Amino acid sequence: MPYLIGTDEAGYGPNFGPLVVSVTLWQVGDAASGRDLYEQLDAVVPTRREVAEKPNARIAIADSKTLYHSGAGLQHLERALWAVWDLLGQHPRIWLDVWKVLAADSLDALTAIPWYAAYDPPVPFDADPSELEPLSTALRKGFAAANVQLLKLQSRPVFPEQFNELLEANDSKGSMLSHLTLDLVARTMQSLENGPISVLCDKHGGRNRYARLLSEHFPDALIEIHGEGRKQSVYCFGPAERRVEIGFQSKAESHLPVALASVASKYLRELAMRALNAFWCERIPGLQPTAGYPQDAKRFRQAVAATQKQWGIDDRILWRNK
Repeated sequence: MPYLIGTDEAGYGPNFGPLVVSVTLWQVGDAASGRDLYEQLDAVVPTRREVAEKPNARIAIADSKTLYHSGAGLQHLERALWAVWDLLGQHPRIWLDVWKVLAADSLDALTAIPWYAAYDPPVPFDADPSELEPLSTALRKGFAAANVQLLKLQSRPVFPEQFNELLEANDSKGSMLSHLTLDLVARTMQSLENGPISVLCDKHGGRNRYARLLSEHFPDALIEIHGEGRKQSVYCFGPAERRVEIGFQSKAESHLPVALASVASKYLRELAMRALNAFWCERIPGLQPTAGYPQDAKRFRQAVAATQKQWGIDDRILWRNK
């Protein structure tokens, strides 16, 4: 059976909070790409257009920018995630549980940062708990009827200190994102049995050429270039029994495997920002929260500077240089 892998990120542009890269792994019975999964799962997962018009219809799994806007609730992200987590046998109850199911390898780095160490409210924050079980049941039936399996949903958060270190080690932020993404893809592929593997990624910082990067992460493979351009760059490698096609596409989140990665990345980043804002707002009366993006980040950084110095908090764990 063919495997599908989708990746996407959240938090590429801000100065506060982590960059989060996520991967989804699927197995399907009769398709070798993720471009038609919305059609296969139409009974339970609405198309992107339907989500934009009516987000509560069925179980919306779409580009996180469609499901969430700054200052709005997290309910649409949570409805999707709790439904798919149930398929994976995962049932987070508190904030830290979400990190355990999405990014267990990050727990040491997470808890070493003051605003995360003691933050642990119950989850979900905004979704109605009474509707989550029926949604999970519907999704399970829909996946079974379409012969689609979700095997994995995993994230890699990169907190400011490591972000700045990786930025110095790479020639650009886009290059850093590509390396993080391809490392996650390579790790996901390691345990797979033989079968065709289709990988779909959103494009990274406007880059059109990825062959050299792919050679670094798959050093034993002969990378074949099947087209490089502004809309899409496609590569193939590997033997017939384990043939890999990997595409980097503009607006790849219009395809379900990438859309779910987008949802996971955005949710984990929003959880991180809730903790960061709670920490500083508790200590500075009247402080307005920040989403972390450059213009407002400058305002927030100035507002917390005195308290930051008082608490002895180093800039390296708080501020991303780009």
